[in-house]
Amino acid sequence: MDSNGTLRPVTRREMLLTGAAVVGGAIWTRMIPPGFVQQPVAQTDRLAAFRAQLGAAPMQSQPLAENLTLFSGPGGNVVVLHGPDGLLVVDTFVQPAWPKLKEALAGLGKGPAHLVVNTHWHLDHVDNNAPLHAAGATVVAHENTKKRMAESHHLPFLELDVPASPPAALPQQTFTDSHSLSFNGVSVALSRFAPAHTDTDISVHFEKANVLHCGDIFFNGRYPFIDGSTGGRINGMVAAAETALAMADNDTKIVPGHGALATKADLTRYRDMLASARDRVQKLKSEGKSVEQAVAAKPLTDLDAVWGKGRFNGDTFVQIVYSTL
Repeated sequence: MDSNGTLRPVTRREMLLTGAAVVGGAIWTRMIPPGFVQQPVAQTDRLAAFRAQLGAAPMQSQPLAENLTLFSGPGGNVVVLHGPDGLLVVDTFVQPAWPKLKEALAGLGKGPAHLVVNTHWHLDHVDNNAPLHAAGATVVAHENTKKRMAESHHLPFLELDVPASPPAALPQQTFTDSHSLSFNGVSVALSRFAPAHTDTDISVHFEKANVLHCGDIFFNGRYPFIDGSTGGRINGMVAAAETALAMADNDTKIVPGHGALATKADLTRYRDMLASARDRVQKLKSEGKSVEQAVAAKPLTDLDAVWGKGRFNGDTFVQIVYSTL
């Protein structure tokens, strides 16, 4: 991760790794669904436990338009366009949720999935690419999503080692900046965000229905995760929120990567929070404060009551912002 502090490089890395470990523990606790009894987890089993914990969340459905349905729960938000041509599925949840997702898609009664779109590379958004592809779907994503999925990764803030995805899970069709799809008589616009949550993020815009899926550049009502290990940057998150706002009007239904269905006003408040957090942490970092000193300064205290109810509290988000400036 990049760092522009004044400390020696070795000390700086040591501090960020220490901060990452603190954040990872907080995230791990906050991701456990209510009622889930956490057992001690060996490092080799952590990824499986992570998937199981996310997959234990119940799935909920919500109509967005006559032929658009939102499924929420075990790993973010999935949007499905359904009609005579079959299904177009945006994101695919975590592996343990496959039986629930398969049943939900079958319940739409419109045939198999023919297209899958990934909003970015993280496993809670791509984990069920392979079974959907095996059933005949073509997976579409930004070219960096295919690249990142084909690599192994260590995510220090989550304390996870993520192996490369199998070939069957990789996108079969990729694009660089933008791509248009026509399916079930609906135009769907895919557009790349500059590096924000990761360097793989895209938006999915169902223009006629006025529905915009933002992926993980938007965590509605909570501090977001920014994956600095694969190109994520706080400045990019602010810029991506601005880009999404320019695509929306007051009637747009905005689907975040995580959290409830949102409006333009919700996304505006989120953008303002990101900008405030960035500016406050940047000031401390520019003054030569270490990550520990920045956390101790409590720069986000007034934001915590609204934004600190998700996976992160203000202390952990300060560390994420600090490491991605």
